[in-house]
Amino acid sequence: MQDIYVSDQYAELNPTWHEEDSPWKARQIEEIIRKNGLRFETLCEVGCGTGEILLNLSRSFPKAQFAGYEISPHAYQRAKTKEKSNVSFHLANIVEEKDSHHDVVVIADVIEHVEDYISFIKDLRPCGRYKIFHIPLDLSVQSVLRAWPITKLRANVGHLHYFFKDTAIATLKDCGYSVIDYKYTASRLELPNQAFTSALMRLPRKLLFSINPDLAVRLLGGYSLLVLAE
Repeated sequence: MQDIYVSDQYAELNPTWHEEDSPWKARQIEEIIRKNGLRFETLCEVGCGTGEILLNLSRSFPKAQFAGYEISPHAYQRAKTKEKSNVSFHLANIVEEKDSHHDVVVIADVIEHVEDYISFIKDLRPCGRYKIFHIPLDLSVQSVLRAWPITKLRANVGHLHYFFKDTAIATLKDCGYSVIDYKYTASRLELPNQAFTSALMRLPRKLLFSINPDLAVRLLGGYSLLVLAE
């Protein structure tokens, strides 16, 4: 499946590389950093795409240095044109880079694309003290019953693995991480350019979430999980 990123296939299916989602994702990451009082001088993003999340974070933390790692030549070429004094981009797999260590490592919507995601998560441990994972929670009662939302994610954006909250957290713990904090993010409610069905589900998801967040996410889906771990 990695071939779709090294070739132009992913870019053809997703020509914007989801740049429109980046300000929202950067805000979620900034919030969990500030909530937990993380102090850092260097932050890197694994699978940075065209770099927009890092560029947004660099404006929020102007004294830090940021590095993005990307395996897609197409995305990297677009990101490279946006470099500035405290933001650099690298066409490389970070786990293959020697002596690459950062205070904070961001892995946003990446592990579900990686064939051997368990080894990948384990290999990320030496890359930095703190890790911030953003993981889509594709598994819910409604998504399994309807089936096509999951198969569409596989065909269009290359999701190979599907999580709900408990399996996502258990995976990180099994890979040797300690979970410091986590929260749901309302990806299908707040991200731009959502499908008509997501718009229809917005109200029932919000209402049930206000009563019982875990039940709402397990039944209706529409949320992702942001996890701070070390």
